[in-house]
Amino acid sequence: MPAFRIAPAVTDAFPGTLIALVTATGLRGREPWPHTEAALEELEQRLADGSWRPADESDPRIEAWHAAYRSFGTNPRRVRPSVDALGRRMAKKRSLPRINPAVDSYNSVSVRHGLPAGAFDLDRVTGDVDIRHADGTESFTPLGEPGTVEHPRPGEIVYADTTGVLTRHWNHRDAHRTRVTEDSTRVAFLLETLRADRDGGLLKVAAEELQSLLAPHAAQTAVHHLDPAQPRVTV
Repeated sequence: MPAFRIAPAVTDAFPGTLIALVTATGLRGREPWPHTEAALEELEQRLADGSWRPADESDPRIEAWHAAYRSFGTNPRRVRPSVDALGRRMAKKRSLPRINPAVDSYNSVSVRHGLPAGAFDLDRVTGDVDIRHADGTESFTPLGEPGTVEHPRPGEIVYADTTGVLTRHWNHRDAHRTRVTEDSTRVAFLLETLRADRDGGLLKVAAEELQSLLAPHAAQTAVHHLDPAQPRVTV
């Protein structure tokens, strides 16, 4: 089973990092997920009636990620953190995209709580996964662009396995190779904050919410946490 590790250089630079790792095995992505659909519809209704809106870059949760992006040389208004981009899309279109039930579940939790989220099909991951600074030699093929190959800049924070980069700019966009589909049965979902002192409780609530959406459609689910005190978890 793969391990997920945060490099010491990353936790030194971002000592408030806390990552919730929600795993699901025996996932059944081709059956109806009524609780996920209800969660999406509730958010859309609350946006429509004005009782809620997605976090934007004026929100401290988003601003922390903008500052992090700038620190490793990424312009966060050109290459946005995933939760920022998703919230902006929802605010404009008044709805969230429907991709597949597992992806819809983490999108719902991400935008509801203002926390970046992503996921990897563990059957497509090779070796362990490291959250580290890129050295400039790695390759990345963006989700939805199987013919594209990018090379992260040295110093950019990435998720990477032994084959290549799984996520660029920490949480901007996942790789095509490890994308989650309706046929993915073994998946790792991630929720992240850089301010555990302020948002650690929120992150844990969000992880529990995601687990509750996954559990009816999986043989087994679990929640783990990565932080400077526990920088390695085997799933």
